[in-house]
Amino acid sequence: MRLRATTAVILARGLGTRMRAEDGAALTQAQRAAAVAGAKGLMPVAGYPLLDHLLHALADGGVTDVVFVVAPSETALRDRYGRAQVPRRIQVRFAEQVEAHGTADALLAARHAVAACGPHDEAGVAHFLLLNADNLYPAESVRALVDLDGPGLIAFEAEALSSAGNIEPERVRAFALVKLSGVDDLSDIIEKPLADHPLLLAPERWVSMNLWRFDSGIFNDCARVRRSVRGELELTDAVRGAISRGVRFRALRQRLPVLDLSRRGDVATVEARMRGRVPAP
Repeated sequence: MRLRATTAVILARGLGTRMRAEDGAALTQAQRAAAVAGAKGLMPVAGYPLLDHLLHALADGGVTDVVFVVAPSETALRDRYGRAQVPRRIQVRFAEQVEAHGTADALLAARHAVAACGPHDEAGVAHFLLLNADNLYPAESVRALVDLDGPGLIAFEAEALSSAGNIEPERVRAFALVKLSGVDDLSDIIEKPLADHPLLLAPERWVSMNLWRFDSGIFNDCARVRRSVRGELELTDAVRGAISRGVRFRALRQRLPVLDLSRRGDVATVEARMRGRVPAP
């Protein structure tokens, strides 16, 4: 029987460096306060924090439990989703990443919280999703991973991210490209590919927007990761480790938009897309 992965880990520990940087974007007072704090997930868009919209999409996609990975000193997310505005459709937990050492380290911080909420298969292995706090993913993409039979990711078509989303082609070209073997097996992820990389020159380019389904075996892979040339413990290296030990990751190809809120200049376009929507997580 197929096990639905109804828990999602949201990486919310980032420092928000790009959001803190001035880029001339016109922001409201509340938006500017969120930008100065680097609090991308709590950025007000269309009257609600971005994470309200994201939690709504997760609930629509079948997620019932969320684990926020946050800093030990973080209070704003805990206050909102743990006390002031407790979601009705999703149970929220928090896990602490002591230092911002990278995405593999952030996921490893959620290990015990994921074990506590499951779901688990007959062998006791937990299955869950992983995603960013500053992207708004389609509920359809979430649902596809919740219902997937085993580990995988959504491979978003690069052109659709620009034409249907809010991400300029120049930015998309800097994202991680998905390398496939066969029809849909992930063989590698290429971070920040060079201009002459074959995947960049292909007629269709498939991009990872960090929307994954994992099982709890990935935590051991995260623990074995060594610092990259950027000095971080990176999730892509943990995925490569899992692939090397025989884990099959299915890449579900989708031509759907993802709204990205990583810079101040993104606020207006995301707000225009979300105007009139009332999230109910």
